Amino acid sequence: MESHLEKQNRDVLQKSLKEMISTLPKEICWGLREDQYLYQYQGFWLSPPFLQGAFSLRTGTGWLKSLTFATITRTSYNDSTTPLLHTLPHDVVPFLEFDHSQFSTNLHLGIPLLATHLPYSFLPRSIIDSGCKIIYICRDPKDTFVSLYHFIAGHCKSKNAQPIQLDEAFELFYEGVSPFGPYWDHVLGYWKASLEHPDKLMFLKYEELVEDTVLYLKKIAEFMGYPFSSEEQQQGVPENIVQLCSFDNLSGLEVNKTGKHCEGQGNLEMENNIFFRKGKVGDWKNYLTTEMAQRFDQRTMQKLSGSGLSL
Repeated sequence: MESHLEKQNRDVLQKSLKEMISTLPKEICWGLREDQYLYQYQGFWLSPPFLQGAFSLRTGTGWLKSLTFATITRTSYNDSTTPLLHTLPHDVVPFLEFDHSQFSTNLHLGIPLLATHLPYSFLPRSIIDSGCKIIYICRDPKDTFVSLYHFIAGHCKSKNAQPIQLDEAFELFYEGVSPFGPYWDHVLGYWKASLEHPDKLMFLKYEELVEDTVLYLKKIAEFMGYPFSSEEQQQGVPENIVQLCSFDNLSGLEVNKTGKHCEGQGNLEMENNIFFRKGKVGDWKNYLTTEMAQRFDQRTMQKLSGSGLSL
């Protein structure tokens, strides 16, 4: 149990972190309540809970979480017993900078998986220098923006707040003012690290994962050190995991239609259903004007110029 001195030290640390964060540049968080800001630190924009978590240690992340979790636990659970049937993917794989650093209830899982939205430059040296593997997934910036906008708009509506207009959010995202943004800088950090350490960091594109999920799942399993055996492949185990973790299957589960993420944690509490919208490649065409799309593409070419990466 935490001693009185440990609690006192933790409280002092939290207070000092809050004071430091209050001095950083800030912007209203995309239409959420007026007291909810994004703060800029080392060129990136983060919300206070994640920023504090970073100091104290979408893009398809939910899908990647479910695929990796189902792969690693395939000998412990089957299609009828996996926790994914009654637990949000974001809850079976806790966040490094938030859940894992603050809530010890996530530690009992005994599964070697953690997630993070943090930029690569924010990761502790203990992670960079360790033998752990990192799998990073990114997406076309246009689809990423549309997905993020609807996610935040859905959260605003659930809190009876008025979300900002899409064109206003577009300008903010374009200028890099978005959660964990600028998006292009975030992607580039992990891309460059994957080139330097391909044995430690696997760089995935959402569009490629959609196009051939079984192929990339096998690559993911191999990279994590949990390869599918010949017998498993003959039995269709990879295909079963892909079906289990498909958008249609996960979005149709009762927990993901009516459950809540971070329940009882104030502004962090979210309806699970806002994590499941469409998952379609190219959905941006239904929301962005030709001019918006062209501006996005120009910014992407500018940001990624000379990196060898295309989105």
